Amino acid sequence: MSKTAEILEAVKGLTVLELAELVKAFEEEFGVSAAAPVAVTAAPGAAAPAAAAEQTEFDVILTSAGGSKINVIKVVREVTSLGLKEAKDLVDNAPKAIKEKVSKDDAEAIKTKLTEAGATVEVK
Repeated sequence: MSKTAEILEAVKGLTVLELAELVKAFEEEFGVSAAAPVAVTAAPGAAAPAAAAEQTEFDVILTSAGGSKINVIKVVREVTSLGLKEAKDLVDNAPKAIKEKVSKDDAEAIKTKLTEAGATVEVK
């Protein structure tokens, strides 16, 4: 295996933070600045797996109330503990976040309840 291939293999195993530290070390050692194309090329490959593995908090977003708005308002009240007026305002102003920074299981449960009530929901 060539030195270049060995270096590439080592870089593939780095986290985004480690990669950023490596780039900074190169800049300091050689007195250069990393060009944008180099950063763009290296970052997405390293960032995508790290971001997918690290997401533990999800947002539940109501995109549309659908045809049965009253049922959706009832579920929003149940899930959020909002009053009737606040829940109605939230549903009327969709797309809006219903719950933020919840676990994946909670997000899926909320999505299921809202979908069964007739709403269109996204989990991000």
